[in-house]
Amino acid sequence: MTSPTRDPVTVGLIQTSCSAHPAENVERTRSLADRAAREGAQIVCTQELFRSQYFCQSEDHQYFALAEPIPGPTTEVFQHLARERQVVMVVSLFERRAPGVYHNTAVVIDADGTLLGRYRKMHIPDDPLFYEKFYFTPGDLGFKAWTTRYGRIGVLVCWDQWYPEAARLTALQGAEILFYPTAIGWHPAEKAEHGVAQHSAWETIQRGHAIANGCYVAAVNRIGHEKLAGEGIEFWGQSFVAGPSGQILAKASADREEILMTTVDLRRVEETRTHWPFLRDRRIDAYGDITRRLLD
Repeated sequence: MTSPTRDPVTVGLIQTSCSAHPAENVERTRSLADRAAREGAQIVCTQELFRSQYFCQSEDHQYFALAEPIPGPTTEVFQHLARERQVVMVVSLFERRAPGVYHNTAVVIDADGTLLGRYRKMHIPDDPLFYEKFYFTPGDLGFKAWTTRYGRIGVLVCWDQWYPEAARLTALQGAEILFYPTAIGWHPAEKAEHGVAQHSAWETIQRGHAIANGCYVAAVNRIGHEKLAGEGIEFWGQSFVAGPSGQILAKASADREEILMTTVDLRRVEETRTHWPFLRDRRIDAYGDITRRLLD
């Protein structure tokens, strides 16, 4: 349940825009991940569904053609990179599991190129311009953490960010860093009135996950205005890494392609959890009702 190393670990988050051409997006992300590794990143995470523009803005059967199997061509690209650069990769993909069954999936690749496993997004939204229930079957692998060469990590995806239960169950498996590949932004017509509050809520709740679980949180978001339906979505970028006390350690811009790099000290996880022993003091005997939808 503990990390194999106590040395500081450098995390790299790939924040970029996406074009309409999957091969171009894969090469852009691969190139940026390669650069991050050459500059010292040991764990690199992509943004959500980086291989394409965010197609869930409408319910359109043509977009199922973007899905691919795991293992598959994109997995192989990043396994090769991981092996060549000795870097751990967290890669977000549109998984084709079987005809009619697709998932929003993140794979974890160890620094020797081994595919350690996959996480299938558990919470699937259905909101204007975020019609994910049309495309994605809810995850059936549960919440997971993996021991990589550089630390024990957990992965959750975008809408999972809003659920403390997801962060908790992943942290309880020993995750020292929670990675959140993300595609979130503003409806342009709402930005002036609600934009600041929406972004603040997104950042605040994830900082709360770091505090409640005494671990690091790394959220990576895309940038750009993608208009596939209506007025489209203006993705707000601002990828960030938060420390075990919720402090922002590094933060990207709202509108520039960036490799957000920061070094984290995994020894701080144990130190924080012993000083703020939230996991010790949980009343697990009293939480049975958490599995009920409402308490009436």
